[in-house]
Amino acid sequence: MANPKQIDFNNQPQLFGHPAGLYVLFMTEMWERFSYYGMRAILVLFLVASTTGDNPGYGWADGEAYALYGWYTMFVYVASIPGGILADRYIGQRWAVMVGGILLCAGHGVLAIDALWAFYTGLALIVLGVGCLKPNISTMVGGLYAKGDQRRDMGFYIFYMGINLGAAAAALLVGYVGEKIGWHYGFGLAGIGMAIGQVTYFFGQKYLQGVGDLVVEEKTQAGNRPNLIMDIFKHTNSIIGFAITVVLGVLLFVQGTWDYGLLLVALAFAVGIGIVIYNDGDQVEKDRILVTYLSFLIIIVFWGAFEQAGGLMNVYAKEKTDLQLTSSITIPASWFQSVNAIFILIFATLVGSFWAWWRNRGRESSSIFKMAIGVIIMGWGFFFMSIASQEVQYSETGEILAKSSMIWLVLAYLFHTLGELCASPVALSFITKLAPARWMAFMMGAYFAATGLGNKVAGLLGEWSTSLGEFNIFTGIAIFCTIFGGLVLLIIKPLKRLTHGAEDLETVKA
Repeated sequence: MANPKQIDFNNQPQLFGHPAGLYVLFMTEMWERFSYYGMRAILVLFLVASTTGDNPGYGWADGEAYALYGWYTMFVYVASIPGGILADRYIGQRWAVMVGGILLCAGHGVLAIDALWAFYTGLALIVLGVGCLKPNISTMVGGLYAKGDQRRDMGFYIFYMGINLGAAAAALLVGYVGEKIGWHYGFGLAGIGMAIGQVTYFFGQKYLQGVGDLVVEEKTQAGNRPNLIMDIFKHTNSIIGFAITVVLGVLLFVQGTWDYGLLLVALAFAVGIGIVIYNDGDQVEKDRILVTYLSFLIIIVFWGAFEQAGGLMNVYAKEKTDLQLTSSITIPASWFQSVNAIFILIFATLVGSFWAWWRNRGRESSSIFKMAIGVIIMGWGFFFMSIASQEVQYSETGEILAKSSMIWLVLAYLFHTLGELCASPVALSFITKLAPARWMAFMMGAYFAATGLGNKVAGLLGEWSTSLGEFNIFTGIAIFCTIFGGLVLLIIKPLKRLTHGAEDLETVKA
């Protein structure tokens, strides 16, 4: 198989100073995120809603709902690993996005059916759909720009604004419909959004020619591309990594934690494949892959804290926050899921411009530095939730007598947003700079898998809050993120050396 036609970066159709294809991907991802975040905004609220009344839910306990939320959001992103492999090895990123969109349309459509089988089937289809779409559409954004193009980071900020336009609209519209009219009407509205996104992507293909096509390099054409499963057992380092993860999984299984044991056994293959891909590179590629893998730890910590938004903080808004705006107006709890997205739309360009100004003054502005700062700022947002948890007053029987002010939630989301803008879009761009072209979609998939593991950590923290107390969880997250981010800042220089100048700017004709 031959390589796809090379993209003529200098003669691409342009719109507002960026390739026109960026805006096709912008609109596609906006509607995909509308569907995902719309469903996420009401998922936990639906699960904990009473089985009686005008808008019945499943009546689950808070801890049970947090657990499902953690598993579901983890699998949504862990599925990005097979989604990335599918793109890298078989059909390319552009067609993987198409397949993912079709699966998502089906999944959201099934969720609109009021039946238990439809609920679990819909979630499974969404997991598969996001796994195909999410890593590959993000990789395609990087593929629109030549190596060293200074517009790449700003392109990811623009793309990131599309994500949050969809998220903001979803929380307001789907949240309102789900809470006030019917949960399954809300799920159905999310599905309509996904269908619009799929149509946009289909008719925008003419602006994406050559972007995200299957890449076959010379070493691959010579038949030397590794077998991702069998080669795990051909190298000492991959065998050790695989074996350690399996042993940890077996130990958990024996101790009765069978679900996490099975998870670790499954992740052992991901660990092994990651090492096989590391072994496939030359020394420069190996160093860059290594620093990328190390950055995934930052991602797990960041999203493990940040994703309290859809679980613990979502239920906290519903149960323990005074949502009475006036004597006659009560704000739906799900609307707080839009606060982060709205802040992103307000501050994305400002944060991007700040980092450009900071870099031009010769200050430290590497992606790892920005990610560490993002973890610290985001962590500080939880101090406001600590204050909020202290405002809630209970009776001797545990009944809530006084709720906390909405201002603490808003301030927490503000700091979470500023932290996210420092860390998340930069991380996406960072991977497209460091990953070898032949493994680009896998590396992006691994990034989203790390995001998924962070989501699972978030679910665990939510579960623990039912026994440890919300004040302890919120304060603990804030302190841990501050210390962790500070430790990363201490090792910036050796991490930067491993990139071998991949982030150095080159002059590229726009």
